[in-house]
This record gives sequence, C-alpha cells and structure tokens, in this order.
Amino acid sequence: MAKASPKPKCKKCEEKCGKGKASPEILTQLEAGFDKLSNSDSPSMLKRFLTREVLDKLKTKKTSFGSTLLDCIQSGLENLDSGIGIYAADPECYQVFAELFDPIIEEYHNVKKSDKQPSTDWGSPNVFGNLDPKGEFVVSTRVRCCRTLKGYPFNPCMTEENYKDIESQMQAILNDLTGDLSGTYNPLTSMPKDVQQKLIEDHYLFKEGDRFLQSANACRYWPTGRGIFYNQNKSFLIWICEEDHLRIMCMQQGGNVGEVYKRLVTAVNEIQKKISFVTNDRFGYLTFCPTNLGTTIRASVHIKVPRLSKNMDKFKQLADKYHLQIRGAQGEHSDSPDGVYDLSNRRRLGLTEFQCMKEMYDGITEIIKAEKEAK
Repeated sequence: MAKASPKPKCKKCEEKCGKGKASPEILTQLEAGFDKLSNSDSPSMLKRFLTREVLDKLKTKKTSFGSTLLDCIQSGLENLDSGIGIYAADPECYQVFAELFDPIIEEYHNVKKSDKQPSTDWGSPNVFGNLDPKGEFVVSTRVRCCRTLKGYPFNPCMTEENYKDIESQMQAILNDLTGDLSGTYNPLTSMPKDVQQKLIEDHYLFKEGDRFLQSANACRYWPTGRGIFYNQNKSFLIWICEEDHLRIMCMQQGGNVGEVYKRLVTAVNEIQKKISFVTNDRFGYLTFCPTNLGTTIRASVHIKVPRLSKNMDKFKQLADKYHLQIRGAQGEHSDSPDGVYDLSNRRRLGLTEFQCMKEMYDGITEIIKAEKEAK
C-alpha cells in the first residue's frame, strides 16, 4: 500500500491556515453570517444547531490543515434555503467542530453518539441476482461509493498542487487496472467541449458545481485536477476531485444487481491495495458532505412504476418502509412524467456495505411486487 502523502500546506491564505486561532477577519465574517442566519427563516439544520453557545465555542478553532468553522458553514450562511448547510473542509473537522457536526449527523442518519460504524464488510455479491430478468421494470442499475485520500483536506482548503497531486497518483493507479476494469483516464483540462457535453448529457460526467458547492469553495481552480476514468463500455467509472476526491461507480442496463456490485467491490479492493483512504471509528469513510458517511454506498435503480406512482402518498409510504429514497430519473427534485424513478438505499451510516445493498435489493423487490398489483 502506498504511503500516505504528507499534509500539504494551504497556500491560499497564510494568516488563515497558519498555526493558532482563526483570524479577526474570519471571526467578523462568522458573526455577520450568524446574525444573518439567526434572523432568517432558513429551514437548514445549520440554523437549528448553530446556537450562540456553539458558535462561541468553535469560532476560534482551526484544524491542523488550517480549516475554520467558516470553511465548513459558508455555504449554509450564503444559501439560506439549504437543507443541511454544512460541509467538512477537511477530515479533522468532524472532530474539531464536533459540537456542530455531531447533532446534525445523529439526526440526519438516525444514529446515536455512542454508535460506531461496523467494519467494512462487502459480503458476497453472488447473493444478489437479477431484480427483473424479463426487463419489464428496471431500466438500469448503479452502485457507487466515495473515498478520501489520506493526507489531504477537502475542497475548501485544497491547493492547486493538491488537485494535481491527487489526479497524478490516481492516474498511475488506474492505468494498472486490468480486465473488465481496464480503461482510460480523461482529464477535463484537455477534454474537448463537445466530448465533455456529450458525456454530461449521457449522465456519465459531472458538471461544475451548483451554487451550494460554489459557495462552499468546492470549485476552486476548476477544472485543474478533475477528470473521469471509464472502461470501454462505461460500466465502471471514477470521478476524480469532483465533490469528493474519488467517486467510484459501476452501472449497466437492466436489473442485475449482483454483476454491478461485484464489479464495484473488485474495483475498490484493487485501488485500496495501492493507496490509503480516510476512515473513522464512528463515521466510517469520511467525505466532504456529512450526509454521505459510513459506507458511502448509494445503490440505485431507474425503475418504471407508472401505476404505483399515480398515488405518490402510497408510493412514498412503501419506499419509507424499506428505507428507500425516491428521486426523479433526471436527479434530485426532478419530475418523472413517464413514471420512471430513481430509487436508492437511504441509509449508509451504521450498516455494512452488504447490509446497504440488501436493503436496496429487498426494497426494490417489494416495489416491483406492488407495481404488479397496482391498478
């Protein structure tokens, strides 16, 4: 396994990322942002949990990477319509600013402070078969997970050199993959615009961040260090330095969950032989967003349920029963006039990887039964 890279020094702001406490400028911005948030009707969890007491306790603190409380909450302070309103500026933020992160994570993931994340357990992919052998309901299947490389902060405190270094390390590792995982790395810096647009339209490639990520400083030095790796038939892809350091994905048409999951497990295990990922006893694999912790597994299908979705209340009740999340086929908050929805496991923290997959698999099995019975 490759040695973890030394912690890089943040060059974007010496007085901010040097030793000691947060600068007077940072404190001024925090106070102004807190007043703005407190006097708003923001629905965010940030507003509910960032009390005056918590602010006073955390506002001067910094991590060894130089991250401040402002780095974590600046998106929520600027976008008052945020649902969560907080990101981790580096892996240490989950501990240094625990008084704010902990209650948000506990409520969002429905876990207790005493809970610990189970050890990684992929189980046997062969347990999962094809959800829809006749191809009547499941359009496609996708499983992804996110990983953070040891020794680096997240986007708000990443330097241009950090982005280039992560890209370089991963390119060397990915070039050594063989068989079904063998493919090509495509950096955004040299990708023709028409090729980039086609990949985006086909839902293979990410776009530059939305306003929430922009406000969180997640898009600095764009497109430096960003890119996509994919195999020949695009059934295995990795996004480099989008929202997280790595987003590893496997997908294919139809409902053969076992095939997709097995490919992901093989890929992650091969990559982990050569590089170290950041983990935590309580939260498992740490990522930029506190909503995506634990296994970071999101297993989803695009499924045709035109009859069941006519009664959205019943559809949502059934999804909730099996811990499934409903999204439009074009992404979160999108409509589905043709009755095709994206259904995925809702729980990622407090379960093993195998348990996440089984929840999705069992839940979709019941959704298909309900669609057959619906009138």
